[in-house]
Amino acid sequence: MQENSTVIKSILIIEDDMFIGEMYVSSLKKAGYDVDWVTTGTTGYSMAIARQYDLILLDIMLPEKQGGDVLNLLRNDSVDNIPNSRVIILTNFDQDEKIRANQEAKVDGYLIKADITPHRLIEIVQQLKKQ
Repeated sequence: MQENSTVIKSILIIEDDMFIGEMYVSSLKKAGYDVDWVTTGTTGYSMAIARQYDLILLDIMLPEKQGGDVLNLLRNDSVDNIPNSRVIILTNFDQDEKIRANQEAKVDGYLIKADITPHRLIEIVQQLKKQ
């Protein structure tokens, strides 16, 4: 988990559900954030490496490359390819406790999409700014 106090400005959303993605993008842009959105794990990984984002919202169930695989490529025991980025997993996928614990150790938040409204997501992003 990151311990920096960087202000969140740029956000990458890696989410394949069109309704959820559009809702997040619209809400976050209205709140003043610079937002990019991609729908596959492969593209998400490429974007996360190509540009330094302040925050990455990562879905677990993605086409081409699963979110857990993307996370392992970006941040693992031997390298952190995104040291200045915060990562929040947003998923509705109920995972094995060991897998979830492993992923939680590499991220700044683990949220269940069904529990997160656009307003609540903005509150969570704003709280990251204060940490």
